[in-house]
Amino acid sequence: MTIDTNKVHKLSKFDAHKLMELSIDVMKLSIPEDRGDKVPPAVGALIWFPEEKEYMVAYRGELRDGDHGEFTLLERKLANRKLDDCILFTTLEPCMKRNPPKVPCARRITNARIKTVYVGITDPDVTVDGKGIKHLENKGVDVVMYDRDLQEQIEEINKKFIENANERKKAEESEDSASMLEASAANVNFGNLSPDALSQFISWANLNEAIASEDFRNRLTRLNVLDAESEPTINGIILFGNEPRETIVDAGVLGTIRFEDGSEETKDFDGPQVLAPQEIMDWIKAKVPNPNDRTDATRKERDEAFFRLVREGVVNAIVHRDYTVSGSKTQVIVTKDSVTIMSPGSPLVTMEQLRSLNAPMRSRNPTLHYVFNRMGLAEERGLGLTSMRQAAETSGLPLPKFTFDDPYLVLTIYRSTEAVVTSLDEEVLSELTDSQRKGWEWLSKRSTVTRGEYADAMKIADRTATTHLGQFKKLGLVEVAGSGRGRSTTYRVVAQ
Repeated sequence: MTIDTNKVHKLSKFDAHKLMELSIDVMKLSIPEDRGDKVPPAVGALIWFPEEKEYMVAYRGELRDGDHGEFTLLERKLANRKLDDCILFTTLEPCMKRNPPKVPCARRITNARIKTVYVGITDPDVTVDGKGIKHLENKGVDVVMYDRDLQEQIEEINKKFIENANERKKAEESEDSASMLEASAANVNFGNLSPDALSQFISWANLNEAIASEDFRNRLTRLNVLDAESEPTINGIILFGNEPRETIVDAGVLGTIRFEDGSEETKDFDGPQVLAPQEIMDWIKAKVPNPNDRTDATRKERDEAFFRLVREGVVNAIVHRDYTVSGSKTQVIVTKDSVTIMSPGSPLVTMEQLRSLNAPMRSRNPTLHYVFNRMGLAEERGLGLTSMRQAAETSGLPLPKFTFDDPYLVLTIYRSTEAVVTSLDEEVLSELTDSQRKGWEWLSKRSTVTRGEYADAMKIADRTATTHLGQFKKLGLVEVAGSGRGRSTTYRVVAQ
C-alpha cells in the first residue's frame, strides 16, 4: 500500500487493528542510517485524532537521517498541535535513553500528554528493553500491545535489528538503573546457588561450560544472574538459589490438592525456580488420578495435553508474575476436574487478548524469561498461549480460561468439557436447561462463536440458538463481540 505521509488521512471510525496495519505499512518506508556495527530498526508511527476521525503518520529517517518515527511525527509535523486526547501507534517500543540534549521518545509522548499508546513490539536494545513502556505506564499512560499476527510482521521486517540487539544484549550491561530483580541480593554469594539447578541449566541449554569456569560466570553476569562482583542478583536467587524465599519472601509456588473427600494436601515449592515446574508436575501426577474416558488412547492423548497445558501455565506464572506485589505468592490449586494457577500482578496485555489465547509477546521479567527459554521451558516469541490453544483444540479439551481477581491473574485449566459445566456456581447452573448445559460444554472449546456456528454445531433452530446465547449472555458467560447481525452475530466467551 502506498500512503502519502505528508497529509492528514480520514477514517470513518476508530479501528485499532486497521490503524496498526497502517503503521506497519508506514514502517516499511523507513530509511536506514549508517550506525556502524549497530543495525537501525524500521519504525512507523501513527497518531489518531478522535474528534476529527483522522490520522497522520511518520517513519524513521523520513525527514532527517536517524530521526525516530515518533520524534518526526510529534515534534516536526505536529509541534504546534495539541495532542492531549490523541492515540499514538508505534511499531517499536519508544526509546528511553538519548544523548543530551536529545529527549527520549517515551518522554516526548508523556510531555505531549498522550494517554493511550499502542506498541508493536518491545525494543530488545539494552538501553530500552521494557524501560520505555515502564516509563509510559508510570506516567499513567494506557499501553496496549499490537495483535500477535501483526507483531510477527514487525519482527520479520526487523529481523536483523532484533538479532543485532540481542547479540549486544548478551555482551553489554545496561547503563540504566537496575530493576528490582537485577539488583544485587544482600548477604548471599555464589555458594548460595544450587549446583543441581545450575547443572540443569547447563545441560538443558546445551552449554559446553563447567559451573566453576570463568566463561560460565561471565555468561551469568551478562544475563544479570550475577552482578559485576560475581555475586547473585535477585534474578539469580529466584532462578537458582537454594532458598529463594530467604531473599525475596514472596518467591516460590504454593501447591494445594483438594481431594473429593474434602481433605487437602499442601506443598511448598520454594527451591530453585528453574526446577519448580517439573517438581510440581511430578507431584500432581502422583496424587491426582487420571480421568476415565471412553478409550485408553483418547484418555492418554487428553491427559498428555492437559499436563502440557498445566506445565505451560506454571512456567508462565513463575516467569511473568510481578515480584513487587508483596504478600502474594504464586499458587497452584488442583482438583480432580481442574487446575487453577494464580499469578500475582495485573496482566501485561488486555484480558480480551488473553482470553483469545492469541496475546502478543511481552515479558515482565526478561532475564527469567530468557533463562527458562534457553532451558526449553518457555516460549520466548509469544507462542506460549498459541501452543496452549492448539493443544486444547487438538485433544478436545476446553480452552484454558483467564480471569483477574486482584491482585492475581488466574488461569483455569479443565480436564474435560463436563468439568466446565459442573464448575459453574449452583445459582448459574440452576438457570441452564439440559440442552443449554450441553451447549456450554461445546462453547468451552471456543473463544468466540457466531450464532449460526452455534446453531449448526448443536443441530438446533436459529431461534433456539438465540435463546441459548441470550441466556448465556444474561448469566455473564458470553458477551456480544463485533457488529454482526443475525446468524453472523458473534459472541465472545468471557467466563468458565
